[in-house]
Amino acid sequence: MADRQALLAAFADPTRQAVLNLLRRRALTVRELADRLPVSRPAVSQHLQVLKSAGLVEEERQGTHHFFRLNPASLAELRSLVDSLWRDALTAFSNFVEKEKPNRARKKQNKRADRSHRVGGLPHR
Repeated sequence: MADRQALLAAFADPTRQAVLNLLRRRALTVRELADRLPVSRPAVSQHLQVLKSAGLVEEERQGTHHFFRLNPASLAELRSLVDSLWRDALTAFSNFVEKEKPNRARKKQNKRADRSHRVGGLPHR
């Protein structure tokens, strides 16, 4: 199981998201990635190390070439983590709405009562 913080931190960077997106199609080398991204090869290597440390990508060496591919297990963990955060946020929102319903009903009732005490837009005396 990958470290949840490391997964989120690795995924938070836009360049790393772009790297992951490129690796969705097939395994690529650092050079192939750098050719498709607006960053240098050393920068791509650094991003790949972060992704590899988090477990989001795997490295395979074929001769002098190093190919990087997605790690489906860690991506599934990342998705599960984001799904659970989303569920928690929706639950919190739902709880907030349920708490606010009585307040909104009271406010509506107060507005109606206030209007019934006015005649011609002026307070009734």
